[in-house]
Amino acid sequence: MKGDLFASEYMVQPAAAPGMTVQNAKSIRYVIDGEMMARQGAMVAYRGDLKFERKGQGVGGMLKRAVTGEGLPVMKVRGQGEAWFAQEAQNVFVVDLEPGDVFTVNGRNVLCFDATLSYEIKTVKGAGMTGGGLFNSVFTGQGRLGLVCEGNPLVFPVSPQQPVYVDTDAVVGWSANLRTSLHRSQSLGSMIRGGSGEAVQLMLEGEGFVVVRPSEATPQKPQQH
Repeated sequence: MKGDLFASEYMVQPAAAPGMTVQNAKSIRYVIDGEMMARQGAMVAYRGDLKFERKGQGVGGMLKRAVTGEGLPVMKVRGQGEAWFAQEAQNVFVVDLEPGDVFTVNGRNVLCFDATLSYEIKTVKGAGMTGGGLFNSVFTGQGRLGLVCEGNPLVFPVSPQQPVYVDTDAVVGWSANLRTSLHRSQSLGSMIRGGSGEAVQLMLEGEGFVVVRPSEATPQKPQQH
């Protein structure tokens, strides 16, 4: 057979490096020799001798997810082979964490990560009981973290002189040393007249960065287990 489908840009080539690499704008390839972690249901193809095992979040993680709808349902992938991960054709990008780095990210944006990374579901300080991402997954350690984003992410530097205000439904993650609090940008008079639709934002202060998706979050689909 012939046709555009078989163009070299679509054809999977032999792996050039072990571990996590970007296959294309919508998927991540992981060459596995041992184990790695991925979002449950995110594997779209694999080859080799691999086993996929659901990983629990512990009692605390289960309770937080039940209350908020947030969380990080993950699976462990073991063996020798390679696997491809994607999430609803969202754009993918990779973050390299070094010792001492702490990155807090909304669980809905996590696609896969090295088993050398540790994560914990924590409350976003100062967020109160409103807004998306009341609980985030906080990653530490050394390794690579694969994320998804609807559209191309916006990365804002944050400095003491210039805090950044983000929509709680659009924020992907931020360097965890930043201080967070809720900020009300809408006046009482505007709220009485029906509001602008942008009443409360998450304010980030300090020295670091924040990653934002170019749209507000869409309703979450139920997880398949």
